[in-house]
Amino acid sequence: MNDAGSWPSALRQAVALGGWLLLSFAPGATGVFVDTGSWYAQLQKPSWNPPAWVFGPVWTCLYLSMGFAAWLVWRRGGWRTQRLALSLFLVQLLLNALWTPLFFGWHRPDWAFFEILLLLVAISAVILLFFRCSRLAALLLAPYLAWTAFAAFLTFTIWRMNS
Repeated sequence: MNDAGSWPSALRQAVALGGWLLLSFAPGATGVFVDTGSWYAQLQKPSWNPPAWVFGPVWTCLYLSMGFAAWLVWRRGGWRTQRLALSLFLVQLLLNALWTPLFFGWHRPDWAFFEILLLLVAISAVILLFFRCSRLAALLLAPYLAWTAFAAFLTFTIWRMNS
C-alpha cells in the first residue's frame, strides 16, 4: 500500500483488468445450465449456419475484447466518471446472458430474436458511449456488434424455418 492507502497502480490495474474479463465471460456460463444438444440438432438450419466448433473460439475472442474494452473505459476515471457507459455495458452483458436460456433452454427462437434486437441496440449504445472515452475501446466492440447482428439474422432464419 502506498501513503494514500490505495493499492499500487500496476496491481490495481491488473486486478481491474481481471475483473472486467471475468465479468465479460460471465454470459458464457449460461450455456452450462442449458442443454444445447438434441433440440437444436433437430432444427432446420440454413446452409450458412456455422459449425458448432466455431462458436467457442469466436466467443472467447469476443469476450476477451469486451473485457479489455470495458477496462480501457474504466481506466478513464472509473465508475465515478464512466458510470453511464459502464452501467450500460453491464446491461448488455445481462442481455447477452439471457439469449442462451431463451433460445436453447425454453426453445423459443422467436423470443430470442426479439431479445437479440434489444441486445443490438444496447451494444450500439455502449459503442457510442465508449467512443467518447476511448476509440480503441469502441473499435474492440465492433466485432461483437457484427457477430451479434449475424446471430440475430441466424436466429430469425431458424425461427422462420421451424415455425
